Amino acid sequence: MNRVTLRVYARRLYNPNMEKNRYAVILAAGKGSRMKSKRDDVSKVSYPILGVPLLRYVMDALSACGVNRLVTILGFGGETSKKIAEGRSEIVWQKEQKGSGHAVMMAAPLLEGKEGETIVCCGDTPLLRGETLRNLFEFHEKNHNSLTILTFEAQNPKGYGRIVRENGLVQAIVEQKDLVGEQHDITEVNAGVYVFSNKELFEALKHITTDNAAGEYYLTDVISIFVKSGLKVDGYKAYDPIEMSGINDRVQLASAAKAMQRRINENLMLSGVTIEDPDTAYIGPCVEIGPDTVIKANTHLLGETKIGEECIIGPNSYVEDSTIGDYAIVSFSHIVESKLQRGSQIGPFARIRRGSIVREKAHIGNFVELKNTDFGNGSKAMHLSYLGDIAVGSSVNIGCGTIVANYDGVNKFHSEIGDGSFIGSGSTIISPIKIGSEAFVAAGSTITDDVQANDLAIARGRQVNKPGYAKALRERAMAKKDK
Repeated sequence: MNRVTLRVYARRLYNPNMEKNRYAVILAAGKGSRMKSKRDDVSKVSYPILGVPLLRYVMDALSACGVNRLVTILGFGGETSKKIAEGRSEIVWQKEQKGSGHAVMMAAPLLEGKEGETIVCCGDTPLLRGETLRNLFEFHEKNHNSLTILTFEAQNPKGYGRIVRENGLVQAIVEQKDLVGEQHDITEVNAGVYVFSNKELFEALKHITTDNAAGEYYLTDVISIFVKSGLKVDGYKAYDPIEMSGINDRVQLASAAKAMQRRINENLMLSGVTIEDPDTAYIGPCVEIGPDTVIKANTHLLGETKIGEECIIGPNSYVEDSTIGDYAIVSFSHIVESKLQRGSQIGPFARIRRGSIVREKAHIGNFVELKNTDFGNGSKAMHLSYLGDIAVGSSVNIGCGTIVANYDGVNKFHSEIGDGSFIGSGSTIISPIKIGSEAFVAAGSTITDDVQANDLAIARGRQVNKPGYAKALRERAMAKKDK
């Protein structure tokens, strides 16, 4: 038996159920009334943390633990949630909210009768880790449980359902109002995440009732059905209670956001990124940053942003859905859906808008705005310019106050500037035109026609000086003032 075969065999011994089907049901139909929103089209699970909706965090965690079929239950504000879930999950609608058990029943047409295990969790628990859920599955399968409840030790268990055990196995979950005697001393509580034997789950759901004060179908009623049927029910205790935090109001949303910020920043720092002030660095979960890059204070890095090695980003910078190459510098600037190549420098106070490329060792200076601009290798626009819908060649100098007039009120037009050209300060380029390589545009010119390579373009009125006329104008003005 060779080494490769031995490794595969060892994995199977460690996890004999690795070939089992793993399903997931995400409960995401609730209204979230404690968010106090006036909008009826926004679901609670669509609220963002670091630019990413709550629901997506849960979906990512489930994907990381080997779930091969995902079903999301939608209800209130469901069209908003649908946009998040589409393409990654099957979608089922709970038109009437009749409790957690009723929500899981909605998945029966998709999952009922199938072999495998089903995890049920809420869409408002963004801090759940894929590693924790993977361990929960493995504990469930290794111990041949029919139901495994994710639990944790609470320093203050008030308000949580308590885990009641007998001979080590779970017998019931008792809510706060129903506690009696020694049950008040229990500190192991329900985290609201469950792994079921799939067939047994949907069979048990047929037997739960609405015989309770709320008149709803409770998923936790399945526990007593399993226990009475002699099925094995156990609990897997997670080590970090913060993972179990659900979001019910905006205070909890902010608290979870801070915890997620801390988690992401710590992981980045451990991977070789310097974050000078972790409390003011807001970095999304999908952002990638190379080693030896420095993130300065008050910097936001969001979306699918990728940053290379040995960059300096910040302070006070915003980067979203952009790629930044190695050795780049960005300070006090705003960058969205753009690409900065190796060694480029941006800022201070620059704005790089959608569709722009700043090529190697180019420099965009203070109060310069780019939109859909390809800015060439080693070129410079140092201050107070707007460049929109234009391709700028290599080693071009854009003088202060240069404006590309690319819009006629209806259509956008594209222009080009060739390699090595010099655009004088205060120039206006009226698109669409082409300026050839090594051309020179005199300061203060308004360019309306093409400029050929190596040409000098001057487009301004000839200066006329009238001797002594300034004095006459002042005297005339004063005379009008005295009347």
